[in-house]
Amino acid sequence: MNQTHESLSIIWQHFQMTLFPSLREILGKLTEKQQQFVQVLEIAQIESHLPSGGYFLGRPEISRLGIARAFVAKAVYNMPTTEMLLDRLKTDIQLRRLCGWEKKQDIPSQSTFSRAFAEFSNSRLSERVHEAMVKKHLGEQLIGHISRDSTAIEAREKPEKKVKVEKKPKKRGRPKKGEERPKVLTRLEKQSAGMSLPAMIKDLPTACNIGTKRNSKGYKSSWTGYKLHIDASDSGIPISCLLTSASLHDSQVAIPLAEITAGRITHCYDLMDAAYDSPLITEHSQSLGHVPLIDENPRTTARKQEKETELKARRKAGYKTAEMIRYNERSTVERVNGRIKDEFGARMVRVKGHAKIMAHLMFGMIALTVERLMRLVQ
Repeated sequence: MNQTHESLSIIWQHFQMTLFPSLREILGKLTEKQQQFVQVLEIAQIESHLPSGGYFLGRPEISRLGIARAFVAKAVYNMPTTEMLLDRLKTDIQLRRLCGWEKKQDIPSQSTFSRAFAEFSNSRLSERVHEAMVKKHLGEQLIGHISRDSTAIEAREKPEKKVKVEKKPKKRGRPKKGEERPKVLTRLEKQSAGMSLPAMIKDLPTACNIGTKRNSKGYKSSWTGYKLHIDASDSGIPISCLLTSASLHDSQVAIPLAEITAGRITHCYDLMDAAYDSPLITEHSQSLGHVPLIDENPRTTARKQEKETELKARRKAGYKTAEMIRYNERSTVERVNGRIKDEFGARMVRVKGHAKIMAHLMFGMIALTVERLMRLVQ
């Protein structure tokens, strides 16, 4: 991480020695949140991902740069609604000027914000900005561990109605001589058989529905909405994300998420919990040149009791393998799950539809990524 540390140190010195003093002369003293907002804008360079202006027939569109910056501010300040964002922009002169508007009258209307957000969602603006940041600051580095997990995203929309599919009756008995019965491949089998990454992502269900999971104490909980799948580095930087239906099992997203991460960074170990315990996932991780460390999923009661007894004996003896010590790094992705919900807007999703919810979440991921990058040099 030496090269990354050096480049981020230069950016940090630029903030402290040049940018913040210049802004203080123009805007006055900046709060800690305002400084964090400025850091996100400077490192994300969101303007480089927006289409450049030009001459077109008809009424010109209001500049999208200020609105994009405002949505970044919404994530940094953890605001639940666009209405709260607009109220804050009208009363906070410094924040308004950082977004690019001098007077309250310059702030676009709520309907304009809504149209702009739809454009950002369709063009995957926040996803592209996050990808560019990860590749720029971590793409040339060797990262030790990638931790993979998912978290529930509650949405305010009706779940998709289940469509009953009539199953064809299976032929009983052995096939006749010369008869071939085609085997129906599972999603994991199709993915591991050489399916392209765009095809894998397209095959994942993205409709709002009901998800259920069991917590560490064995109790089940359900929610209506989606599931956000995250790959995070040792330092808690989110590397890649995918949003799917809430009911989709975590294992179905492991291979496409691993492919996305492998295209952005280079790392050594893949850390996953028992939900990802599958030979196909293990083989795919090894095919990418990684060492998979996946918690065992005891599929029988006897094996579960045997595993619990073994773990108790190891704890009593103070025995830890190198793999067990490395596996403890997986808690970084759980902290990412908690922070994106508590500090960057993922707990208060007020938009509807897969594309818009993903855009909302990724604006939060941009803010979290910059915050973790700056932590490396502070």
